[in-house]
Amino acid sequence: MPGIESLIQTEQDGTISFGNYTLNEKSKLQDFEHQGDLYKVKTFYEITKLERNGMFVYESVPGTAVAHFSETDDGVICQVEGFKASQVTVQLEADTEYKIFEDGLLTGEIQTNMSGKLGVNLDLEDEKPIELKIVKA
Repeated sequence: MPGIESLIQTEQDGTISFGNYTLNEKSKLQDFEHQGDLYKVKTFYEITKLERNGMFVYESVPGTAVAHFSETDDGVICQVEGFKASQVTVQLEADTEYKIFEDGLLTGEIQTNMSGKLGVNLDLEDEKPIELKIVKA
């Protein structure tokens, strides 16, 4: 999965996949329609960023590839792949406690800030995706 061919795509299960950390130059795609929302993705080896209807959804530094990204009222689940440790930030509900699971293992509990952003450090290695699940505690 070292990158999504079209930068962002809808999967058969209704989720989206996006990002390509193997690109040397910044690439972006905007106005991608998915379930009535418009998405914009910017990605390359330094950063991957996703917006929905002009609002922040996901960011990783350095860049990542994200597969089967799904949001619910309880949190986010996806598979994240990159070439080295990455700081991943997602938009969630403000001032709310969340449990973080990596490959099914509970790795911590974090409270979002006033803006609802939550940051997680992931130890990524080439072509070894991590399942990231963030759910309300």
